[in-house]
Amino acid sequence: MKKQLAILGSTGSIGTQALEVISEHSDLFEVYALTANNNVDLLILQARKFSPEVVVIANESLYPKLKDALEDLPIKVYAGHDAIAQIVESEPIDMVLTAMIGYAGLYPTIRAIKAGKTIALANKETLVVAGELINQLAHENRTPIIPVDSEHSAIFQCLTGEMHNPIDKIILTASGGPFRTMSRQELEHVTKKQALKHPNWNMGAKITIDSASMMNKGFEVIEAKWLFNVKPEQIEVVVHPQSIIHSMIQFEDGAIKAQLGTPDMKLPIRYAFSYPNRLKNQSPKLELSQYAHLTFEHPDTTKFPLLNYAYEAMKQGGNIPCILNAANEVVVDAFLKDKIGFLQMADIIADIMQQVSFIKSPSYDDYVSTDAEARRLTREKIISF
Repeated sequence: MKKQLAILGSTGSIGTQALEVISEHSDLFEVYALTANNNVDLLILQARKFSPEVVVIANESLYPKLKDALEDLPIKVYAGHDAIAQIVESEPIDMVLTAMIGYAGLYPTIRAIKAGKTIALANKETLVVAGELINQLAHENRTPIIPVDSEHSAIFQCLTGEMHNPIDKIILTASGGPFRTMSRQELEHVTKKQALKHPNWNMGAKITIDSASMMNKGFEVIEAKWLFNVKPEQIEVVVHPQSIIHSMIQFEDGAIKAQLGTPDMKLPIRYAFSYPNRLKNQSPKLELSQYAHLTFEHPDTTKFPLLNYAYEAMKQGGNIPCILNAANEVVVDAFLKDKIGFLQMADIIADIMQQVSFIKSPSYDDYVSTDAEARRLTREKIISF
Protein backbone atom coordinates (compact mmCIF):
# COMPACT_ATOMS: atom_id res chain seq x y z
CA MET A 1 0.00 0.00 0.00
CA LYS A 2 1.25 3.47 -0.88
CA LYS A 3 1.69 5.90 2.00
CA GLN A 4 -1.11 8.49 1.88
CA LEU A 5 0.18 12.03 2.40
CA ALA A 6 -1.49 15.32 3.20
CA ILE A 7 0.63 18.31 2.14
CA LEU A 8 -0.31 21.44 4.08
CA GLY A 9 1.15 24.38 2.20
CA SER A 10 1.69 22.55 -1.07
CA THR A 11 2.40 25.70 -3.12
CA GLY A 12 5.26 26.93 -0.92
CA SER A 13 8.95 26.07 -1.17
CA ILE A 14 8.77 22.95 1.02
CA GLY A 15 5.44 21.85 -0.42
CA THR A 16 6.57 22.03 -4.05
CA GLN A 17 9.77 20.13 -3.28
CA ALA A 18 7.78 17.53 -1.36
CA LEU A 19 5.66 16.96 -4.46
CA GLU A 20 8.86 16.50 -6.49
CA VAL A 21 9.91 13.79 -4.03
CA ILE A 22 6.51 12.13 -4.38
CA SER A 23 6.85 12.22 -8.18
CA GLU A 24 10.26 10.58 -7.94
CA HIS A 25 8.84 7.80 -5.72
CA SER A 26 5.29 7.45 -7.00
CA ASP A 27 5.43 3.73 -6.27
CA LEU A 28 5.67 4.49 -2.54
CA PHE A 29 3.73 7.70 -1.94
CA GLU A 30 0.37 9.09 -2.96
CA VAL A 31 -1.14 12.54 -2.36
CA TYR A 32 -4.41 12.40 -0.46
CA ALA A 33 -4.81 16.12 0.27
CA LEU A 34 -3.30 19.41 -0.90
CA THR A 35 -3.83 22.76 0.78
CA ALA A 36 -2.71 26.30 0.00
CA ASN A 37 -3.31 29.77 1.34
CA ASN A 38 -3.63 32.08 -1.68
CA ASN A 39 -1.77 30.56 -4.64
CA VAL A 40 -4.85 29.09 -6.29
CA ASP A 41 -3.32 28.88 -9.78
CA LEU A 42 -0.48 26.62 -8.67
CA LEU A 43 -2.83 24.61 -6.48
CA ILE A 44 -5.00 23.94 -9.54
CA LEU A 45 -1.99 22.71 -11.51
CA GLN A 46 -0.90 20.47 -8.63
CA ALA A 47 -4.38 19.03 -8.22
CA ARG A 48 -4.64 18.21 -11.91
CA LYS A 49 -1.24 16.51 -11.85
CA PHE A 50 -1.54 14.52 -8.60
CA SER A 51 -5.32 13.91 -8.50
CA PRO A 52 -5.68 14.06 -4.71
CA GLU A 53 -8.87 13.10 -2.93
CA VAL A 54 -9.21 16.60 -1.47
CA VAL A 55 -7.91 20.14 -2.07
CA VAL A 56 -8.43 23.12 0.23
CA ILE A 57 -7.79 26.82 -0.35
CA ALA A 58 -7.57 28.80 2.90
CA ASN A 59 -8.66 32.05 1.23
CA GLU A 60 -12.39 31.48 0.88
CA SER A 61 -12.77 34.16 -1.80
CA LEU A 62 -10.76 31.92 -4.15
CA TYR A 63 -13.03 28.90 -3.69
CA PRO A 64 -15.20 29.54 -6.82
CA LYS A 65 -12.14 29.70 -9.07
CA LEU A 66 -10.70 26.49 -7.58
CA LYS A 67 -14.03 24.69 -7.74
CA ASP A 68 -14.68 25.64 -11.37
CA ALA A 69 -11.16 24.69 -12.47
CA LEU A 70 -11.48 21.18 -11.01
CA GLU A 71 -15.13 20.60 -11.91
CA ASP A 72 -14.25 17.86 -14.40
CA LEU A 73 -12.25 15.85 -11.84
CA PRO A 74 -13.51 13.66 -8.94
CA ILE A 75 -11.74 15.88 -6.38
CA LYS A 76 -13.48 17.26 -3.29
CA VAL A 77 -12.90 21.01 -3.02
CA TYR A 78 -13.17 23.00 0.22
CA ALA A 79 -12.15 26.42 1.53
CA GLY A 80 -11.20 28.03 4.83
CA HIS A 81 -8.79 27.37 7.69
CA ASP A 82 -11.33 25.17 9.50
CA ALA A 83 -11.54 22.93 6.45
CA ILE A 84 -7.77 22.43 6.52
CA ALA A 85 -7.94 21.44 10.19
CA GLN A 86 -10.74 18.97 9.47
CA ILE A 87 -9.10 17.37 6.43
CA VAL A 88 -6.01 16.25 8.36
CA GLU A 89 -8.24 13.94 10.42
CA SER A 90 -9.31 11.94 7.34
CA GLU A 91 -8.95 8.23 8.04
CA PRO A 92 -6.86 7.23 4.97
CA ILE A 93 -4.08 9.77 5.71
CA ASP A 94 -0.87 8.20 7.07
CA MET A 95 1.32 11.28 7.32
CA VAL A 96 0.75 15.04 7.40
CA LEU A 97 3.50 17.33 6.12
CA THR A 98 2.96 20.64 7.91
CA ALA A 99 4.61 23.11 5.54
CA MET A 100 2.29 26.06 6.17
CA ILE A 101 3.94 29.38 7.01
CA GLY A 102 3.88 30.73 10.54
CA TYR A 103 1.30 30.52 13.32
CA ALA A 104 -1.35 29.27 10.89
CA GLY A 105 0.22 25.81 11.06
CA LEU A 106 -0.44 25.33 14.78
CA TYR A 107 -4.13 24.40 14.85
CA PRO A 108 -4.15 21.86 11.97
CA THR A 109 -1.04 20.25 13.47
CA ILE A 110 -2.84 19.85 16.79
CA ARG A 111 -5.81 18.27 15.02
CA ALA A 112 -3.54 15.89 13.09
CA ILE A 113 -1.74 14.84 16.28
CA LYS A 114 -5.03 14.15 18.05
CA ALA A 115 -6.06 12.05 15.05
CA GLY A 116 -2.90 9.97 15.43
CA LYS A 117 -1.29 11.00 12.14
CA THR A 118 2.48 10.88 11.82
CA ILE A 119 3.74 14.47 11.54
CA ALA A 120 6.48 15.52 9.13
CA LEU A 121 7.17 18.88 10.75
CA ALA A 122 8.37 21.70 8.51
CA ASN A 123 6.40 24.41 10.32
CA LYS A 124 8.83 25.37 13.08
CA GLU A 125 6.42 27.94 14.54
CA THR A 126 4.24 25.10 15.86
CA LEU A 127 6.87 24.14 18.44
CA VAL A 128 8.08 27.72 18.94
CA VAL A 129 4.60 28.89 19.92
CA ALA A 130 3.32 25.86 21.82
CA GLY A 131 6.10 23.32 22.24
CA GLU A 132 5.00 22.08 25.66
CA LEU A 133 1.41 21.55 24.50
CA ILE A 134 2.49 19.83 21.27
CA ASN A 135 4.81 17.43 23.08
CA GLN A 136 2.11 16.61 25.62
CA LEU A 137 -0.43 15.86 22.87
CA ALA A 138 2.09 13.82 20.88
CA HIS A 139 2.86 11.74 23.97
CA GLU A 140 -0.81 11.23 24.84
CA ASN A 141 -1.70 10.20 21.28
CA ARG A 142 1.53 8.29 20.60
CA THR A 143 2.06 10.42 17.51
CA PRO A 144 5.55 10.48 15.95
CA ILE A 145 6.95 13.89 14.99
CA ILE A 146 9.68 13.70 12.35
CA PRO A 147 11.53 16.98 11.72
CA VAL A 148 11.92 18.27 8.17
CA ASP A 149 14.03 21.39 8.81
CA SER A 150 17.50 20.54 7.52
CA GLU A 151 19.13 21.26 10.89
CA HIS A 152 16.69 19.24 12.97
CA SER A 153 16.62 16.44 10.44
CA ALA A 154 20.41 16.35 10.78
CA ILE A 155 20.17 16.01 14.55
CA PHE A 156 17.43 13.40 14.17
CA GLN A 157 19.64 11.40 11.81
CA CYS A 158 22.67 11.72 14.10
CA LEU A 159 20.62 10.36 17.01
CA THR A 160 19.68 7.18 15.16
CA GLY A 161 21.18 4.34 17.20
CA GLU A 162 22.33 6.78 19.90
CA MET A 163 19.19 7.30 21.97
CA HIS A 164 20.78 5.52 24.96
CA ASN A 165 23.75 7.91 24.94
CA PRO A 166 23.24 11.21 26.79
CA ILE A 167 23.72 14.38 24.73
CA ASP A 168 26.25 16.92 25.95
CA LYS A 169 25.06 19.53 23.47
CA ILE A 170 23.38 20.10 20.15
CA ILE A 171 25.26 22.27 17.64
CA LEU A 172 22.98 23.97 15.13
CA THR A 173 24.74 25.37 12.08
CA ALA A 174 23.71 28.65 10.45
CA SER A 175 24.78 30.03 7.08
CA GLY A 176 24.91 33.54 8.51
CA GLY A 177 22.61 34.79 5.75
CA PRO A 178 23.36 37.49 3.18
CA PHE A 179 24.51 40.09 5.75
CA ARG A 180 27.04 38.03 7.72
CA THR A 181 30.01 40.27 6.89
CA MET A 182 28.19 43.62 7.04
CA SER A 183 28.63 46.11 9.87
CA ARG A 184 25.70 47.28 11.95
CA GLN A 185 25.97 50.65 10.22
CA GLU A 186 25.60 48.97 6.83
CA LEU A 187 22.60 47.00 8.08
CA GLU A 188 20.74 50.25 8.66
CA HIS A 189 20.44 50.69 4.90
CA VAL A 190 19.84 47.18 3.54
CA THR A 191 16.81 46.61 1.34
CA LYS A 192 14.33 43.78 1.10
CA LYS A 193 15.81 42.92 -2.32
CA GLN A 194 19.18 42.34 -0.67
CA ALA A 195 17.62 40.44 2.23
CA LEU A 196 15.80 38.08 -0.14
CA LYS A 197 19.06 36.91 -1.75
CA HIS A 198 20.09 34.01 0.46
CA PRO A 199 23.62 32.79 -0.37
CA ASN A 200 22.86 29.05 -0.23
CA TRP A 201 19.17 28.18 0.08
CA ASN A 202 16.14 28.84 -2.12
CA MET A 203 13.27 29.50 0.28
CA GLY A 204 10.05 31.51 0.58
CA ALA A 205 10.16 35.24 1.34
CA LYS A 206 9.26 35.03 5.03
CA ILE A 207 11.80 32.38 6.00
CA THR A 208 14.47 34.10 3.87
CA ILE A 209 14.02 37.35 5.81
CA ASP A 210 14.09 35.36 9.06
CA SER A 211 17.37 33.84 7.94
CA ALA A 212 18.82 37.26 7.17
CA SER A 213 17.91 38.51 10.67
CA MET A 214 18.89 35.17 12.31
CA MET A 215 15.38 34.95 13.75
CA ASN A 216 15.03 31.68 11.86
CA LYS A 217 17.99 30.26 13.77
CA GLY A 218 16.47 31.50 17.01
CA PHE A 219 13.27 29.66 16.20
CA GLU A 220 15.29 26.54 15.44
CA VAL A 221 16.94 26.77 18.86
CA ILE A 222 13.52 26.76 20.54
CA GLU A 223 12.32 23.96 18.27
CA ALA A 224 15.39 21.86 19.15
CA LYS A 225 14.60 22.15 22.86
CA TRP A 226 11.22 20.51 22.37
CA LEU A 227 12.19 18.00 19.70
CA PHE A 228 15.20 16.60 21.54
CA ASN A 229 14.39 17.27 25.22
CA VAL A 230 17.46 19.37 25.98
CA LYS A 231 18.06 22.44 28.13
CA PRO A 232 18.70 25.89 26.57
CA GLU A 233 22.34 25.79 27.67
CA GLN A 234 22.78 22.53 25.71
CA ILE A 235 22.03 24.22 22.37
CA GLU A 236 24.85 26.04 20.60
CA VAL A 237 24.69 27.94 17.30
CA VAL A 238 27.72 28.18 15.04
CA VAL A 239 27.90 30.04 11.74
CA HIS A 240 28.98 27.73 8.93
CA PRO A 241 28.80 29.73 5.67
CA GLN A 242 29.22 26.73 3.36
CA SER A 243 25.97 25.05 4.62
CA ILE A 244 27.46 21.58 4.12
CA ILE A 245 27.36 20.39 7.73
CA HIS A 246 23.68 20.71 8.57
CA SER A 247 24.10 20.22 12.33
CA MET A 248 25.98 18.18 14.92
CA ILE A 249 25.68 16.44 18.27
CA GLN A 250 28.40 16.34 20.89
CA PHE A 251 28.14 13.40 23.27
CA GLU A 252 29.36 13.23 26.85
CA ASP A 253 32.62 11.55 25.83
CA GLY A 254 33.49 14.53 23.60
CA ALA A 255 32.75 12.78 20.30
CA ILE A 256 30.93 14.93 17.73
CA LYS A 257 28.63 13.36 15.16
CA ALA A 258 27.60 15.43 12.13
CA GLN A 259 25.30 15.06 9.13
CA LEU A 260 26.61 16.44 5.83
CA GLY A 261 24.96 17.00 2.49
CA THR A 262 24.33 19.48 -0.28
CA PRO A 263 21.98 22.42 0.49
CA ASP A 264 18.95 20.54 -0.85
CA MET A 265 15.71 20.39 1.14
CA LYS A 266 14.54 17.32 -0.75
CA LEU A 267 16.99 15.23 1.28
CA PRO A 268 15.32 15.83 4.70
CA ILE A 269 11.86 15.72 3.09
CA ARG A 270 12.62 12.35 1.52
CA TYR A 271 14.04 11.02 4.80
CA ALA A 272 10.95 12.13 6.75
CA PHE A 273 8.65 10.46 4.24
CA SER A 274 10.57 7.17 4.18
CA TYR A 275 11.91 6.95 7.76
CA PRO A 276 13.47 4.69 8.96
CA ASN A 277 14.50 3.74 5.43
CA ARG A 278 16.56 5.75 2.96
CA LEU A 279 15.53 6.08 -0.67
CA LYS A 280 17.67 6.46 -3.75
CA ASN A 281 18.34 10.08 -4.65
CA GLN A 282 18.94 11.05 -8.26
CA SER A 283 20.12 14.60 -7.41
CA PRO A 284 23.83 15.51 -7.41
CA LYS A 285 25.52 14.25 -4.25
CA LEU A 286 28.08 15.95 -2.06
CA GLU A 287 31.66 15.85 -3.34
CA LEU A 288 33.93 16.76 -0.44
CA SER A 289 36.84 17.43 -2.79
CA GLN A 290 34.95 20.51 -4.01
CA TYR A 291 35.21 22.08 -0.54
CA ALA A 292 38.78 22.89 0.44
CA HIS A 293 37.61 24.70 3.57
CA LEU A 294 34.71 24.26 5.95
CA THR A 295 34.70 27.17 8.38
CA PHE A 296 32.93 27.97 11.64
CA GLU A 297 32.48 31.13 13.69
CA HIS A 298 30.41 32.47 16.53
CA PRO A 299 27.25 34.39 15.58
CA ASP A 300 27.39 38.16 16.12
CA THR A 301 24.42 38.81 18.38
CA THR A 302 25.21 42.52 18.53
CA LYS A 303 24.34 42.80 14.84
CA PHE A 304 21.70 40.07 15.04
CA PRO A 305 20.06 40.38 18.49
CA LEU A 306 17.02 38.29 17.56
CA LEU A 307 19.01 35.12 18.22
CA ASN A 308 19.50 36.27 21.81
CA TYR A 309 15.81 37.17 22.09
CA ALA A 310 14.96 33.60 21.14
CA TYR A 311 17.21 32.22 23.90
CA GLU A 312 15.61 34.63 26.39
CA ALA A 313 12.10 33.60 25.29
CA MET A 314 13.00 29.92 25.60
CA LYS A 315 14.40 30.39 29.11
CA GLN A 316 11.36 32.39 30.30
CA GLY A 317 8.96 29.93 28.71
CA GLY A 318 5.21 30.25 29.04
CA ASN A 319 3.71 32.39 26.30
CA ILE A 320 6.86 34.45 25.66
CA PRO A 321 7.91 32.44 22.57
CA CYS A 322 4.36 32.91 21.23
CA ILE A 323 4.76 36.68 21.66
CA LEU A 324 8.13 36.57 19.91
CA ASN A 325 6.71 34.66 16.96
CA ALA A 326 3.62 36.85 16.55
CA ALA A 327 5.58 40.07 16.66
CA ASN A 328 8.12 38.67 14.21
CA GLU A 329 5.47 37.65 11.67
CA VAL A 330 4.06 41.19 11.71
CA VAL A 331 7.41 43.00 11.45
CA VAL A 332 8.62 40.76 8.62
CA ASP A 333 5.45 41.54 6.69
CA ALA A 334 5.99 45.25 7.36
CA PHE A 335 9.63 45.05 6.21
CA LEU A 336 8.59 43.29 3.00
CA LYS A 337 6.11 46.12 2.40
CA ASP A 338 8.82 48.77 2.98
CA LYS A 339 7.11 50.12 6.12
CA ILE A 340 10.10 49.64 8.44
CA GLY A 341 13.84 49.13 8.14
CA PHE A 342 15.80 45.93 8.70
CA LEU A 343 17.12 46.84 12.15
CA GLN A 344 13.78 48.18 13.30
CA MET A 345 12.36 44.65 13.24
CA ALA A 346 14.43 43.65 16.28
CA ASP A 347 13.73 46.94 18.10
CA ILE A 348 9.97 46.49 17.76
CA ILE A 349 10.04 42.84 18.79
CA ALA A 350 12.02 43.68 21.96
CA ASP A 351 9.42 46.26 22.89
CA ILE A 352 6.45 43.95 22.31
CA MET A 353 8.04 41.14 24.38
CA GLN A 354 7.89 43.52 27.34
CA GLN A 355 4.31 44.70 26.75
CA VAL A 356 2.23 41.53 26.41
CA SER A 357 1.07 39.91 29.64
CA PHE A 358 3.11 36.88 30.74
CA ILE A 359 1.30 33.55 31.24
CA LYS A 360 3.42 30.84 32.86
CA SER A 361 1.34 27.79 31.89
CA PRO A 362 -0.74 28.76 28.85
CA SER A 363 -3.61 26.73 27.45
CA TYR A 364 -4.39 26.64 23.74
CA ASP A 365 -6.86 29.49 24.22
CA ASP A 366 -4.13 31.49 25.97
CA TYR A 367 -1.88 31.03 22.94
CA VAL A 368 -4.67 32.27 20.67
CA SER A 369 -5.28 35.39 22.77
CA THR A 370 -1.54 36.02 23.20
CA ASP A 371 -0.99 35.82 19.47
CA ALA A 372 -3.83 38.26 18.79
CA GLU A 373 -2.65 40.75 21.43
CA ALA A 374 0.97 40.65 20.27
CA ARG A 375 -0.04 41.22 16.66
CA ARG A 376 -2.28 44.14 17.58
CA LEU A 377 0.41 45.85 19.65
CA THR A 378 3.04 45.25 16.96
CA ARG A 379 0.86 46.82 14.25
CA GLU A 380 0.24 49.83 16.48
CA LYS A 381 3.98 50.16 17.08
CA ILE A 382 4.72 50.03 13.36
CA ILE A 383 2.19 52.80 12.64
CA SER A 384 4.02 55.05 15.14
CA PHE A 385 7.31 54.77 13.23
